[in-house]
Amino acid sequence: MKNQLILKNGTSASLDKMPVLESDAFRQHLTNLLQKGSRLSALFAVPTEQQAIVYAAVADDETAEIELFASKCGRKNISLTPHIPQAHWFEREMAEIHGIEMVGHPWLKPIRFQPRKGQTVEIIPGATEYFEVKGEEVHEVGVGPVHAGIIEPGHFRFQCHGEKVFHLEIELGYQHRGIERAIPGMPHEKAIRLMEAVAGDTSIGHATAYAMNIEALSGLKASQNAKIIRSVALELERMANHTGDLGALAGDVGFLPTSAYCGRIRGDILNTTGLICGNRFGRGLVKAGGCGYEIDSDLKKQILDKLLLIEADLHSAIDLIWDTPSVVSRFEETGTVSREDALAIGMVGPAGRACGLMVDTRISHPFGAFDKFAPAIPLIELGKLGDVNARATIRWLEIQESLRLIREMLAALNSEPAGYNHEQVKPVANSVAISLTEGWRGEICHVAMTDEQGQLKAYKIVDPSFHNWFGLALSLRDQEISDFPLCNKSFNLSYCGHDL
Repeated sequence: MKNQLILKNGTSASLDKMPVLESDAFRQHLTNLLQKGSRLSALFAVPTEQQAIVYAAVADDETAEIELFASKCGRKNISLTPHIPQAHWFEREMAEIHGIEMVGHPWLKPIRFQPRKGQTVEIIPGATEYFEVKGEEVHEVGVGPVHAGIIEPGHFRFQCHGEKVFHLEIELGYQHRGIERAIPGMPHEKAIRLMEAVAGDTSIGHATAYAMNIEALSGLKASQNAKIIRSVALELERMANHTGDLGALAGDVGFLPTSAYCGRIRGDILNTTGLICGNRFGRGLVKAGGCGYEIDSDLKKQILDKLLLIEADLHSAIDLIWDTPSVVSRFEETGTVSREDALAIGMVGPAGRACGLMVDTRISHPFGAFDKFAPAIPLIELGKLGDVNARATIRWLEIQESLRLIREMLAALNSEPAGYNHEQVKPVANSVAISLTEGWRGEICHVAMTDEQGQLKAYKIVDPSFHNWFGLALSLRDQEISDFPLCNKSFNLSYCGHDL
């Protein structure tokens, strides 16, 4: 028997072809793949009548393949984490949801505090034992879950010696909505609306991953125009969020010109998405089989005209950051994550690329229009990796690359319809599909499984924040506690995208 089922991005296969390995063989195969440079995109359990089955999805960026394989899981399993740090957060999640004890896991505690099936005791987020550092003049600082701004809730517990942070523990779960549990059996037109709300600032990224899975399971192919429109919207989403983050970073160091300008420019970019579909966040644009809206020649001209003004404003606002030594000096050598640590925990997106990891699914596992319009991955000079300045620089370079991509993609639009037919959405029975997209925070992974009637029986979502929250914790080690707002914003991770 083969050790794995090999798929390309946005494709499906029969679940009967999924090999179920013995636990030792599962662990060894996963270890071998990661040692060769592959990445753990998803690790999750699906309960059955007898026992849970653990599934691994491993992305190989060299071959553009995704390997799926599984293992039966008892109430106790030997933890992968001591040898595979990328499994750390996934195993805590499985222990929390399914009550599986990961023997040997170094810090096995829930990550969201959702009650398990059959559990009657209410579990409250944040009500837990925290890691403690003891010693003379060591003290503890708690921040949140209520913050001094209109932002999502999350609790941060710092172990400090004076102003220096020894350890940051991050507790989430306050935004848990049970999205993954709600998807099985849900009508697809309703489910994609839920996908748009997985992380509200990543509506296009998550809706596209879901649409790709349903298309794969239904044997549908979106037209090239539909792929272009989705990809244009995804790049606008990237631009808007990176612009907002750069403005917020400037605000965190008291540099008001860039802060004020970027807030307004972000609105201009969101309004450009609104021109396409009537919603600034792209709701209703992505559909299984195509798009809910077209871009005709008049709308194309409107978008291109707006991009000219936006580009000029972006240069006026953002170039100020690197023209101001006091801002750059505050960014540099703050919140550094080493390339080795980023690789070990599986960081993705701009935060991973800022550490020197060349991870971008638009290139390694092309989807949508990116098979014809590939982005250039921005590079950071060796010796300047992993700090706030690197993460900010990556964002600015990606904004400029998104502008280029959008213009090239719009130029390729033709008269081919981009619409969809919901009656064609009929997933085949007993199958699995996997889709990766590159959201503005990084890799988004969706895995869909159908039952004997072709209904979704399990659906796994991995938001890029799931990979990167521990990276934020590492960025605060040996930093001043006053650096936390700046480090936090340089990652700008999603609470709700994590608290599914």
